[in-house]
Amino acid sequence: MFQTTRRRLAIWYTAVTAVLLLVFATGFYFYVRNTLIDRIDDTLNHVVEVIERTLVIEPLTFPTTEDKIKLQVNIQASFRDSTDAVEDDHIDLEWFSPTGELLWSTLSEPLNIPIHANRTGETVWVNHKLRFEGTNQVQERLAAGNVPDVTDLRDRGKRDLTAEAQRVQRGEIRDFDGGLNAGLQENLNLGSEKSIAQNTNRVSTKPISIRTTQNYSLRQVTQRVEIGRQVLGYLRVSHPWFEVTKPIRQLILDLILGAGLTLIGVAAIGWLLSGLAMAPIRESYGRLKQFTADASHELRNPIATIQTNVQVALAEPDIEPQQHQQLQVIERLTRRLGRLVDDLLFLARQDSGIVQQQWIDVPLDALLMEIIEEQQAIATTQNLSLSLEIVDVPHAEDNFTLLGDWDQLARLFTNIVSNAVQYTPSGGQIQVELQLAAKNKRNSPMLHPALQVKVTDTGIGIAAEALPHLFDRFYRADPARTHRSAAGSGLGLAIAKAIVENHRGQIRIDSQVDRGTAVTVTLPAHKSPEIGL
Repeated sequence: MFQTTRRRLAIWYTAVTAVLLLVFATGFYFYVRNTLIDRIDDTLNHVVEVIERTLVIEPLTFPTTEDKIKLQVNIQASFRDSTDAVEDDHIDLEWFSPTGELLWSTLSEPLNIPIHANRTGETVWVNHKLRFEGTNQVQERLAAGNVPDVTDLRDRGKRDLTAEAQRVQRGEIRDFDGGLNAGLQENLNLGSEKSIAQNTNRVSTKPISIRTTQNYSLRQVTQRVEIGRQVLGYLRVSHPWFEVTKPIRQLILDLILGAGLTLIGVAAIGWLLSGLAMAPIRESYGRLKQFTADASHELRNPIATIQTNVQVALAEPDIEPQQHQQLQVIERLTRRLGRLVDDLLFLARQDSGIVQQQWIDVPLDALLMEIIEEQQAIATTQNLSLSLEIVDVPHAEDNFTLLGDWDQLARLFTNIVSNAVQYTPSGGQIQVELQLAAKNKRNSPMLHPALQVKVTDTGIGIAAEALPHLFDRFYRADPARTHRSAAGSGLGLAIAKAIVENHRGQIRIDSQVDRGTAVTVTLPAHKSPEIGL
């Protein structure tokens, strides 16, 4: 019980801490991500401002009905010194005409992204195919018997590397197909002149063509450059998105690792703190159990003495009728108090684990016959029909034998049958059924062959809201009930559950008001390995 409570406290403590860590990590992640994005946007906007100040604007005059001076940007003079300046920061520039036509770019391949003014920054995904054309001069020279120099081939291969391939080598483009590198490597590693001559017949007459796919993201800022109402063009500045994704991935890994280690530490600390918090409770509960056991043990002797003296007094032949009646009341109350003390002592010993159990082979059918025989006299007095039905399996021996404590099992089924007799009105029926538990029940947690005892009555029934509390100690489904309920103490079902759990079994109660109650007890059979001596 205490270990379960301690485990729950530790789990709740860890779960709450995990939620707090998740909230903190999520907030910190978005804070860092937005900070990186803002830093890139500020850099792009700063580049836009610098280039805007360095643009060379020239007048353009063309004759009309009235001379109208137009302005234009001198692209060569404006961007002459910008390429080297932005290359170190991995920033690409594009200049568009007022109609959106690309006029100048630091990119070797156009992005094919529609142009629109945007100073706040946006992230775009670039996905286009690249094609690199080689030359057929190698084939011509091989056909003429002139084997090319290997160094010449390597130089030519290096010159075929485009700006996109160089960006791949710098790590700016993450998702880049390896076909480009493989094709170039094949050209650069042709080997010796002898190997080239041997592959003369295998060289195609078609030009060498290499296709690859380029996938990457960019952060872009687009500025519309205008003077007055005249739009001179659009300047678009792009920055690789990997400078955001790369540190963000590392941050995610660090957060996961840090949160995992923190949760492990919190779980260990929670387990320790929950144990320290429950130590006083465990000590108090232990003292309470000890007191209950001591009090019950000390009360047994006085109660037995009182009951003996009352029985002696009732045996006197010349006792007055009024005194005889009073002694019967005392004797009845003493017997009830004795049963209560026995129940308390049994539960106290059960909780303390000091019950000396005597495991033997118990024929459950024979035990139930004895109990029915004992309760039959009371049932007949109250005009009740009490019967036992044993559903036997043919061609099997010891069908209903289990390993258990005879006295505890007798007490278990005596409590159940006596409750049925007590709360069934006159003329009712009580049926006790013994059979092997069905093995095809998927929801049954019994993994081994089991015996099932079902006690069904046509009594007054139990309300649905009271069913979950029936096994609580001293709980009475209806404290105001007067129908032969004075003898009950509220401990019978608590003792029954303790005995069933002690035998690794299960007990279930189904009931409907004014229709009756069914108590089902399932116990592992004789060959169950879960019960040891």
